Amino acid sequence: MSKDNGSTDKDFVVLKGICKRYSDVTAVDDFNLSVGKSEFFSLLGPSGCGKTTTLRLIAGLDGLSSGSISINGRLVSDPTFFIRPEKRAVGIVFQDYALFPHMNVFENVAFGLYGQSKNQITKRVAELLSLTGLSGMDKKYPHELSGGQRQRVALARSLAPAPKVMLLDEPFSNLDAELREALRSETKQILKESDTTVILVTHDQEEAFSLSDRVGVLNAGKLEQVGTPYEVYHTPSSRFVADFVGKADFLPAYAEEDYIVSKIGRFLHSKNYCLNNIKVELMVRPDDVTIEADPDGAALIEDMLFLGSNVLYKLKLADDIFIHSIGLSAYPLLKKTRVKVSINMPHTVFFPVIN
Repeated sequence: MSKDNGSTDKDFVVLKGICKRYSDVTAVDDFNLSVGKSEFFSLLGPSGCGKTTTLRLIAGLDGLSSGSISINGRLVSDPTFFIRPEKRAVGIVFQDYALFPHMNVFENVAFGLYGQSKNQITKRVAELLSLTGLSGMDKKYPHELSGGQRQRVALARSLAPAPKVMLLDEPFSNLDAELREALRSETKQILKESDTTVILVTHDQEEAFSLSDRVGVLNAGKLEQVGTPYEVYHTPSSRFVADFVGKADFLPAYAEEDYIVSKIGRFLHSKNYCLNNIKVELMVRPDDVTIEADPDGAALIEDMLFLGSNVLYKLKLADDIFIHSIGLSAYPLLKKTRVKVSINMPHTVFFPVIN
């Protein structure tokens, strides 16, 4: 039995008012989301915010308390209707890969192809091993593989039944930094070539931004913002999003007609409506702030943090105001250097102060 709601490529995976409660705890709190066909979408947020619960609801590993989930125009879950996980055409890769240790690579990848002929299985497994760079490793067992190879086996196994949607549950978090970066790029390419709709959950901003067409930010079970990585970083819709997706300073300021006025300057804003004299916090990102050594400068380098190619400077201004600036580490400035500060923000972002 199924229920067909009709579908467009833009609305390939549709979550309507989904909610998941466990006793007196609400893990996912009444949010709506549409993910397009072949889109790479990431759910980004801190631990315990409801990311993995949302993934499990889409996969059918948990049932909804309220709301509905549709995939490719077909209702798969609401409080009175439920299609089993294996009937949803959904693949999932877990954080620990969940490979079968007693099966070799070929057997792991072939696991989801039951019911097909031996020739069909052999051909499909060969295709996937080639796609994931694992050709020639079909006889190896999981314990004989590196972490990156195990991750690719898990991906190949999930792709084997040609799922319409691939769900990734922090699949890179157990890898070292260099391998993690390489596999992100590989995985994105593999999934794009397979024309699969992807939903990734992660707490890693860099991961979400580098992989995704769009990002949704979750906080305490609520979806706070959905947008492109650029939109989420440069025009965050809430103070939580602004703080979570990158380094930011929040300075006391107030509204005056079309400007936000602070001790570091007046900044034109584009809000349609803003009351005069309302107290706000002005968001300033380190990449908005440029400094140069100047003995008559208004700021002092209080501290500096070496980040490899960049240096993050902590600057002290008058009235004990602190902001940060980022610069190239090839030409570092030393602590206690007095500097001239220039601030150029592509967007003036501010949040009302709630008393």
